[in-house]
Amino acid sequence: MRSRRQIEGASLSFLDCICCGFGGIILLLVLSKNAEPTLLEQSTEQLQGQLASLRERVFEIRGQSTTLDETLTEKQQLLAEQKSKLTRLEGDLASVSSQLAASSQDATVGEIIEKRLQEAKQSLTEEMRRLQAGQSRQQTKSNAIGGIPVDSEYIIFIIDTSGSMFNNSWPLVLKKLDETLSIYPRVKGIQVMSDMGEYMFSQYRRKWIPDSSARRRAIIQRLASWHPFSNSSPVEGITAAIETFYAADKKISLYVFGDDFSGGSIESVLKTVDRLNQTQADGSRRVRIHAVGFPVQFAQAPQLQIGGIRFATLMRALAEQNDGTFVGLNSFRR
Repeated sequence: MRSRRQIEGASLSFLDCICCGFGGIILLLVLSKNAEPTLLEQSTEQLQGQLASLRERVFEIRGQSTTLDETLTEKQQLLAEQKSKLTRLEGDLASVSSQLAASSQDATVGEIIEKRLQEAKQSLTEEMRRLQAGQSRQQTKSNAIGGIPVDSEYIIFIIDTSGSMFNNSWPLVLKKLDETLSIYPRVKGIQVMSDMGEYMFSQYRRKWIPDSSARRRAIIQRLASWHPFSNSSPVEGITAAIETFYAADKKISLYVFGDDFSGGSIESVLKTVDRLNQTQADGSRRVRIHAVGFPVQFAQAPQLQIGGIRFATLMRALAEQNDGTFVGLNSFRR
């Protein structure tokens, strides 16, 4: 009887333990199920926040992409414009190179011809040289065209670029300069200055322009639109030319193209030029001064013609004093 009771007691204790264990497991399950919604909700909110952040980032990247596309388009357009400009510049360079080659060719041909002439002169016999020297002396006495001596090796043009000349006589100025150059088939140097002493070609400032057919054409072409400031007085240009280029070993002819003299005393100008262009031992001057008068002022009323009269008076006296010739035109239009 006692043994049976002991077995029942042990069985009951075992069952109690088992029940308690199952109860604990159920309690754990209940507690874990209650925590899952909270965790899931927190995870959902975090994911939604990350998703919104990623969407904003996507929109930002799309905006940057649009900006970069626009910038790329602008750069491509600029590149196309630069390529087009480069193409035009290459064309201009080819044209200038062609002109330079032609100019160089003209200069080379002139040098070859001059060299051959020099060789021909050296091959002359003594008798031929004597005859040539005698003939040269005879030609020198009568070496004048239209009353203007053309024995100079260097030529300077002083051109009045005032409004009255540029607006009324410029085509005739171009023609007369071309005609003057034509009577000198070949010289050692040319220079063109305004009546204020400004140089036509700044790269040849205070230097002689080498003579060639290409450079003569360049002078005519540049003169067509050359219009620097002028005070309607040739004195500054004349004195600047003589002071700069006067040399005891050079024969120079200075041509003045103008229509007006608005300066001061004519006598003072004559004295200044006489001091600069001194008389040589044989009584001649190193710089001949010629002048061409354009009668622009004489188309105005008599009381306004005084500037033209003073120019003619000054240049006639300067030409006479400096072994030159004054030519007064009867028309100022071509």
